[in-house]
Order: sequence, then structure tokens, then C-alpha cells
Amino acid sequence: MARDVFPEIHEPAPVRWLLAHPRAGWVWLVPRLWLGWQWLQAALGKLGDPAWTGPQAGAALQGFIQGALQRAGGPHPEVTGWYARFLRDVVLPNAASWAKLVAYGELLVGIALLAGMLTGIAAFFGSFMNFSFMLAGTSSSNPVMFAIATALVLAWRVAGWIGLDRWLLPLLGTPWQPGRAFRR
Repeated sequence: MARDVFPEIHEPAPVRWLLAHPRAGWVWLVPRLWLGWQWLQAALGKLGDPAWTGPQAGAALQGFIQGALQRAGGPHPEVTGWYARFLRDVVLPNAASWAKLVAYGELLVGIALLAGMLTGIAAFFGSFMNFSFMLAGTSSSNPVMFAIATALVLAWRVAGWIGLDRWLLPLLGTPWQPGRAFRR
């Protein structure tokens, strides 16, 4: 009998429960709702602002980027050179499009987290935005939001169980196990 070269590594029972048992959905409810509310509030502040999504779309983002570019210099820069170049060469020339992408992205992440709909995916995109903001040299609530979003990504199977994921995940499935909607 051949010996298994790559033995399976099992997580401790409390971790398995927290990340995979539907009853753990109650544990994730408050952090998920808090994070969703943060994203929704951020989006609503931008969607009504002409400097984000209106006639002057991109003006607010240009100011944010200029501040980030100022923090990219000096002996101890807060913004790394490669990210400053990305902001300067890619985002700044297309600030209006990026501003709308940020505003509507925040809205979609907020709604999805509040509804418990595709929670892992929504949390991933939220953490991606938080990470981008932190790379641009901002702190504020971004590290806390990033940490909670990362935990929600890890708990994707149950973090939205007290929400629409209870029905969506079995229906849609995963790439490695199609759900009811994709079975023949």
C-alpha cells in the first residue's frame, strides 16, 4: 500500500465549527452587519456627491490621489513607489470612472453584506478596497474593516447563513461542487 505523501491536515474542532457549521452564522451576524453598514454609509455619502458620481465625477478622488502622491516621497514614504505610479498613471487620468467604480462598489458590497448574499465574495471585494485605501496611505477604520472582511472571507460558508446565503449557496454551489441550479 502506497503511503500518502501529502497527509490531510485537520483544523481543530472549534475552528471547524466557527468556519463551517451553520449555527456559527449567529457569531458572524453582528460583524457582517456592522461591516455592511459601514460600506453602505460610505457609498451613500458618495452617490449623492457630484464630485464622486455627478457632473464633477472624479474631483474628490483626484484630491485623495494627490494626497497619496504627496505621501509617496521623502525618506520614509507612507505610499510605496509602485502604488504611487499606479495611482498617477492609471487611476488619476481616469478619475471619473474610478470614482464611480468606488462608489458603486461600496454600495454593492454594503448591500450584499447586509443581505448575507454571496458574503465571502462581497467581503473579498470589500477587503480589496480597504487594502487599496491602506496602500494609498490612509488608516482610519480601514485596518479594522480589512480584518473583519478577511475573517468573513474565511467563514464564507456560514457567515451569510443568517441571510440569503442559506438558499443561494446550495443553489449556486462552488466551482468544485455545482449547486442545484447547475446539476443535470
